[in-house]
Amino acid sequence: MGNNRVRYRIHSRTSKAVAINNPVLDTEGLPRFTAIRAEHIEPAIDEILADNRRQVEAILASAVPQPTWKNLIEPLEAINDRLRKAWSPVAHMNAVVNNEALRAAYNACLPKLSEYYTELAQNARLFRALGTLRDSATFSRLDRAQQQTIDHALRDFRLAGVALPAREKARFKANAQRLAELAARFEDNLLDATNNWQKLLTDPARLAGLPEAARYTARQAAARAGEQGWRLALDFPTYHAVMTYAEDRALRHELYEAWNTRASDAGPDAHRWDNHPVMEEILALRGEQARLLGLRNYAELSLQTKMAPSTDAVLEFLEDLARRSRPQALAELAELQRCARDAYGLDSLEAWDIGFYSEQLRRRRFQLSAEDLRPYFPIDGVLAGLFAIVERLYGIRIAARGGVETWHPDVRFYEIRDAEGLLRGQFYTDLYARANKRGGAWMDECRVRWRRAEGLQTPVAYLTCNFTPPAQEAPARLSHEEVLTLFHEFGHGLHHMLTRVDWPGVSGINGVPWDAVELPSQFMENWAWERPALELFARHYESGAALPAEFFQQLKAGRNFQSAMQMVRQLELALFDFRLHLEPQPPTAARIYQLLDEVRERVAVLKPPTFNRFPCNFAHVFAGGYAAGYYSYKWAEVLSADAYARFEEEGLFNPQTGRAFLESILEKGGSEDAMTLFEAFRGRKPSIEPLLHHSGLTA
Repeated sequence: MGNNRVRYRIHSRTSKAVAINNPVLDTEGLPRFTAIRAEHIEPAIDEILADNRRQVEAILASAVPQPTWKNLIEPLEAINDRLRKAWSPVAHMNAVVNNEALRAAYNACLPKLSEYYTELAQNARLFRALGTLRDSATFSRLDRAQQQTIDHALRDFRLAGVALPAREKARFKANAQRLAELAARFEDNLLDATNNWQKLLTDPARLAGLPEAARYTARQAAARAGEQGWRLALDFPTYHAVMTYAEDRALRHELYEAWNTRASDAGPDAHRWDNHPVMEEILALRGEQARLLGLRNYAELSLQTKMAPSTDAVLEFLEDLARRSRPQALAELAELQRCARDAYGLDSLEAWDIGFYSEQLRRRRFQLSAEDLRPYFPIDGVLAGLFAIVERLYGIRIAARGGVETWHPDVRFYEIRDAEGLLRGQFYTDLYARANKRGGAWMDECRVRWRRAEGLQTPVAYLTCNFTPPAQEAPARLSHEEVLTLFHEFGHGLHHMLTRVDWPGVSGINGVPWDAVELPSQFMENWAWERPALELFARHYESGAALPAEFFQQLKAGRNFQSAMQMVRQLELALFDFRLHLEPQPPTAARIYQLLDEVRERVAVLKPPTFNRFPCNFAHVFAGGYAAGYYSYKWAEVLSADAYARFEEEGLFNPQTGRAFLESILEKGGSEDAMTLFEAFRGRKPSIEPLLHHSGLTA
């Protein structure tokens, strides 16, 4: 055991010297983003993987026949933490500053990483050593987080095929490598298709209705290309602005078709980056992986690490919500159709009309547009308000810190400290849409909390969004929907950064079931609807005037505007994803759309046009870890709504309630069963009633 620790420490000192020439290998501090180049990536990963393989053999030699936490788990955590820290900035940069050389290096490493992790998880000697530790007398003397780490590891070994015969084990490993490559290809195709589409407008009349910020962004894009006019792209802020505000129906139709046929066999770039064969192969390999493990389908495999007890339970949950919400969704759609016909003379409401006429109806009913609110949500004010809210809830302090290397000039860096001034976490924010940046919003790990022999490793997060960037001299101003997005992602970040768990496998979001991990994020959104919270930050970017009372009343009154239509859309996606992974045979492209049509027939109230190729850009499921797990958003929303109901009962800023949520949920990570943690906070099992109430649905 002692010799093994010496070998690891010697290597750590050696790697620091090597890191002078290769910044990817410098994993002791924060990532050196400005120094990392594509040519650094593959050699660094090759070196770490080779060294890790040597270290695994040394660990086994030291731990067998008497494995302990000290001689088995700690050194394994050490080598894998170094690999995570080396790969984290690479994967992140590939998502936010993508270029051809970086993508090539990233994709070259994926099969190597997949091979390593599968090889590690199929190592029968490691599995036996873990089992020996689990069955030993020392196991009972470990703390709950340590026990959970071992139990999760044993489960993951089984799910990686450690017990399979040699031939099946090799097949499982090859499939895992191929799946990693296919997920990256799916995202690459989607990014390329998104970046490729551009449209230059020279007639200002075609921009009628668009907000000034969207016009400015389009004008700047044209100027950068040396053109006169307005250049539209498929970044989400532009797409959303056109679909919501553009009076030009033909323009809305054109963008709708371009957006919903990305990476497919249809639309303006038909067949160029077609994801259909990628999807077919992904689904076939996922099904084969499940069958190799003796399960009937991939949905069953997915649930092995989730809260939901069975595939039937998931289907029943989703279908019950659909039964409760579809009648109201049909009524909401009928109202929208009447408005479009009676007020605007539109006889037939098409998919590219929904966003526009919904906004018109919202204005007529509530005398308020989403754009009316935007001046009251300047980005710096929203961040300050968000920080003030969590400071009051959890007794923490958040402050910006300069002098930190980043990957783009827009990026900012912050630190979280507790009431005693101790550092609890750090995070980067990258908030604006730009070319070569993956769409959407997400939180990801840069560093995981881990109590090493050298001291405590502070958790570090990436918080990424795609908001409309600043226009001219004015600051970036968020829509209320974007405020909700920021609060959501920061909830994930708090879960990662405020953990008190010292072991990486169950620290922060690690080890948390996928259908519970959205609890802290959805929970945080609630404060963006409350007057006492909005008073902390909703101020006009020029005058400093607070959000007028009538605006707040109209905002609150519109909270559940078309909420049932939104509910059935999410249920449509969740049921489609889940049924797709229940298929007994690998679905063809035709079967994918047949399944989607069947789900829509039962749940949806809007039927898109035949050219719609939504599955080809459903990255959550085909590249983002939500396979047979998209239902998690609604499952966790039951938990988050019920958790928030306690604050409604006891006070939005009640410090005792905030401390209880911090200690029961945020600090515990994956160290205990998710339902046990929820019941510790709520004092009972979750109820669906708060979700129905918050969604404007009758029980």
